[in-house]
Amino acid sequence: MSLKKAYLIVILVLIIDQISKIYVKTHFMLREEVKVFDWFRIQFIENEGMAWGAEIPGMYGKLILTLFRIVAVGGIGWWLYDSVKKKQSPYLIVSIALILAGAFGNIVDSVFYGLIFDYSLPNHVATLFSDNPYGTVFHGKVVDMFYFPIITGAHFPKWFPFIGGDEFNFFNAIFNVADAAISVGVGILIVFNKKAFAKS
Repeated sequence: MSLKKAYLIVILVLIIDQISKIYVKTHFMLREEVKVFDWFRIQFIENEGMAWGAEIPGMYGKLILTLFRIVAVGGIGWWLYDSVKKKQSPYLIVSIALILAGAFGNIVDSVFYGLIFDYSLPNHVATLFSDNPYGTVFHGKVVDMFYFPIITGAHFPKWFPFIGGDEFNFFNAIFNVADAAISVGVGILIVFNKKAFAKS
């Protein structure tokens, strides 16, 4: 696979990711939800942290995470370039391109969204290029919106230790296109491991 095709994957994922985030941010109030199907909803949330809403605690956690992401994207970008030049498997190149696009997509939120949007609130839709931005560089919040509550209202068996009888939902994570790209990229590496890392 050529470097041009690999970069095209990255650019397309980035465009879709940012269009979907900007649309939701400028049309939805925080926590607003639209039910597409019973098992698929668009629900607008924001998070300070990593993919799937994980966070690094502490005053400087957000800054550390953003700087780490930037360094990681540089490393992943080099891995993609090197893999293409060495004519590695298309499975490997596509997966790296997806992971790079996803990581870069969430960096855009973290670095710039605090500078270009005002607050999203339960009673207020954010304004793009606001005169009153909600944050500073490196301190933007990541926009998530895809929610797939495939199973709701189920209960763990009562004999389960600690959580027996508790209610649970599957799948309760809310994510974005960038998160999905990272997950698909990692999934390709796991499922097609032998093909991805086959000797050229």
